[in-house]
Amino acid sequence: MRNDRFKGVLVLCALMALPVITIGQAPLPDPLRNVAERYVKLVLAVGQHDADYVDAFYGPPEWRTQAEAAKTPLAAIGDQAAALEIDIAAALIPPPRNPQDRELWVLRRHYLARQVSALRARVAMLQGGKLTFDEESQALYDAVAPTKTEAEFEGVLKQLEARLTGDGPLIERYDRFKQAFVIPPARVDRVFKEAIRGCRERTLATVQLPPEERFTVEYVTGKSWSGYNWYQGQFRSLIQVNTDLPIYIDRAIDLACHEGYPGHHVYNVLLEKHLVKDRGWIEYTVYPLFSPQSLIAEGTANFGIEVAFSPADRVTYEKDVLFPLAGLPVDRVQEYYDVLALVDKLSYAGNEAARRYINGTIDRAAAAAWLERYALYTKPRAEQRVRFIDQYRSYVINYNLGKDLIRAYIEKKAGRDATAARRWREFAALLSSPRLPSGLK
Repeated sequence: MRNDRFKGVLVLCALMALPVITIGQAPLPDPLRNVAERYVKLVLAVGQHDADYVDAFYGPPEWRTQAEAAKTPLAAIGDQAAALEIDIAAALIPPPRNPQDRELWVLRRHYLARQVSALRARVAMLQGGKLTFDEESQALYDAVAPTKTEAEFEGVLKQLEARLTGDGPLIERYDRFKQAFVIPPARVDRVFKEAIRGCRERTLATVQLPPEERFTVEYVTGKSWSGYNWYQGQFRSLIQVNTDLPIYIDRAIDLACHEGYPGHHVYNVLLEKHLVKDRGWIEYTVYPLFSPQSLIAEGTANFGIEVAFSPADRVTYEKDVLFPLAGLPVDRVQEYYDVLALVDKLSYAGNEAARRYINGTIDRAAAAAWLERYALYTKPRAEQRVRFIDQYRSYVINYNLGKDLIRAYIEKKAGRDATAARRWREFAALLSSPRLPSGLK
């Protein structure tokens, strides 16, 4: 009976001229294959006009070659994307095999529709279209960050004033405090590699990854970011760490988790394994940076730090392993992370600087000054962050708003008092799914 049913499905595929994909051992028609291929090719076409747009691609290499040769004009890309949106809306999904399978297909169609919508918005921006900060983040990332006032940040700054006593402005006191926790350059590589090992060990205890997964680390300079994951396909990543500015000890775990385990590397590996290789969903072989997918990617990468290390676990690991390896004072671990917990409450100050700068109410010098005042960035770091805003604009919301949305989603699914194992399971399920920001609610 089982074989006869799937034989009938294959006949139906032939009659409908639909591609066949394999889910487990069962060949099924893929009515979204055509629109998925068109989506991938449109992303590659936009990449010919925007060097930052295609963050990763490991689909058929001839598609990239074709995009490079065609250099389709932006107006034509916009027209093709508008037609594709209509076809996605009209596409049917196959009869569900079970409730989970139906949810995945619904999420897949929603993913394609929303990604194409964001592609059209990016094309309009490349053609000179102007959007406010909030309009842009909604169009590109499917979310709008809350507006914060100076008064909200001032309350945190007062707490830090009381904590970091001494002479001089608060930012100078904070900078002096942090100087005691800089990883010596000669020890950066060994500390970072140990942090990667620790993050990977915690991830593999719950998340099953393909045995061939791996990544390599490079140290670079002259970038507007502190770390970057370049996913290569075949379960491999290149992770680059920017050494332009001093690297503080907390960045070891933050970067190892965010860029590696269970962050970007694991996210891309699980999408490739479960959606590309197991299901044949070709759209996940391309990652357009300016799209709703980025909020999920950055949000899970940041929240993944908390999944891998509870505050108490992190302090213990830092005290027992990373601080000694870096040659830093182990008796100050708790003090350091208590201060960082306060500073983290200023994270949305970066959004406010970007919002005002992009909206034209302040210039770049004022944006850097805002970051110094309300985010406690040193002048070089503030200037680097403004360069990041120049390049990536409203992308900044994906880090803090993304983390907050992911945390709320995981707590809703697992429960606020869930065990660590339950949180890991829900987190891994999210990483393996096509869910996007509007699907987190």
